[in-house]
Amino acid sequence: MAHDHHHDHDHDGDGHEHDDAYDDEREQEDAESDLRRRVALSQVRQYGDPVLRMRANEVEAFDDELARLAERMIALMHDADGVGLAATQVGILRRLFVFHHDGADRVLVNPVITASAGPEEVDEEGCLSLGPVRVPVERPVEVTIEGRDAGGEPVTLELEGLPARVVQHELDHLDGTLIIDRTDPASRREALSRLRPRLILSR
Repeated sequence: MAHDHHHDHDHDGDGHEHDDAYDDEREQEDAESDLRRRVALSQVRQYGDPVLRMRANEVEAFDDELARLAERMIALMHDADGVGLAATQVGILRRLFVFHHDGADRVLVNPVITASAGPEEVDEEGCLSLGPVRVPVERPVEVTIEGRDAGGEPVTLELEGLPARVVQHELDHLDGTLIIDRTDPASRREALSRLRPRLILSR
C-alpha cells in the first residue's frame, strides 16, 4: 500500500551559509530517496502483470528462505515509501505480507481476518502496483487478524484506523484483488483510463 509523503521546506531568507549547506544537504537526501524509490518500484510488479491477479499459496515452511524474503520485502517497502507490501507484488505466490505498524516492521504469514467491528468508512487508497492512482475504498474500521510471524510463531493483532485498512489492502493482494475492484464504478473507470496508457507503454 502506498503512503502519502510531502516535504515542506521553510526558508527564512537570511542568507546564512549554514542554511544554504543545510538546503543542499536536504536536496541531496531527497534526490537519493527519490532514486531509491524508483529502483524499489522497478522491483514491484505493476498493473497488468498476471501475478497480481493470482491467489497466493499457503506457506508451509518457515525457513531461512522465508526470513530472507520477508527482510527483502521490508527493505523494498521502505525504499518505495510504502506502508505495506504483499508477496504477490514481488512475484512470489506465497501468503505473506509486511507492513509498518506502531513504529515497527511486522510480517504476517498465512494471515486471516477473524473479526471486524465498527462502521465501514470510505477513504482514499493508493497502491505501489498502481502508480499514481488513488481511489476511494470502503472498509471496516476495526479488524482482528491472525497469522504467524516469519519464525512460525502465532500472531494476533487487533487493529483500527489506518493499520486496519493496510492489512485488509495487503490481504486483498494475496487473493488477487486490487483496490480498483473495491471502488465505485466512476472511480474505477477514471483509474482504468489512467492505467491503460501505462499498460500499453510498458509492453
